[in-house]
Amino acid sequence: MYNNILTSNENGILTITINRESKLNALNIETLQEIKQAVTAAQTDASVTGIILTGAGPKAFAAGADISEFVNFDVKQSTKMSADGHEVMNTIERSAKVVIAAVNGFALGGGCELAMACHLRVASDNAKFGQPEVNLGVPPGYGGTQRLIQLVGKSKAVELLLTADAIGANEAMEYGLVNYVTPLDDLLPRCCEILNKTATKSPMAIKAVINCINDYYQDGKDGFKTEIKEFAESFGTADFKEGTDAFLNKRKAAFQR
Repeated sequence: MYNNILTSNENGILTITINRESKLNALNIETLQEIKQAVTAAQTDASVTGIILTGAGPKAFAAGADISEFVNFDVKQSTKMSADGHEVMNTIERSAKVVIAAVNGFALGGGCELAMACHLRVASDNAKFGQPEVNLGVPPGYGGTQRLIQLVGKSKAVELLLTADAIGANEAMEYGLVNYVTPLDDLLPRCCEILNKTATKSPMAIKAVINCINDYYQDGKDGFKTEIKEFAESFGTADFKEGTDAFLNKRKAAFQR
């Protein structure tokens, strides 16, 4: 079905693996579109409760964009490339199913942007994060200048963006770019542990929380108003009835998907 990614569904967890290990999982245009297709398809797949996005092999999550593909692009072509890349990242960020980046090595340039678009990031202890685009004579093109500020704050983001320095997993966690750091062998099990936990929660409430968070950062949106709307509308859902009944009767909720 796909040329550049592998997908597998185990116990409700969809794992999307960028399968370009010989190129350190560099993100060409086709790969990004396949990731978008897989995440989009998962939205209507009731068997999927959460998503892990990772890279093949032990060295790289995604070591940037595939430079050889766009080195001769003109302004028109690069405009489309950036706009399409933003739409891929937005698709991940807006996913109603929780998406975790399992960062197994280098996450540079487009790879770092891809990880930042996910809801959570778990990194192996050999992971490296960075936005080295200024070395190529361009700024980041897939949302890196915006999401890095959101995650680590303006001061550190400006430093990383202007120096092109890469940081290790523990430093990334210190600055809030990463949620957890694990040994490489524990990376996917830790992601599964998190997704197994979120899978016990209300799918409608998870989606509502993601919508509220996204609207906080979206131009022209008011996240506070979104919260009022999502909170009120939840009262008309089966999830609300199930969750409150379970709480009052001291049992575990069994939300439907």
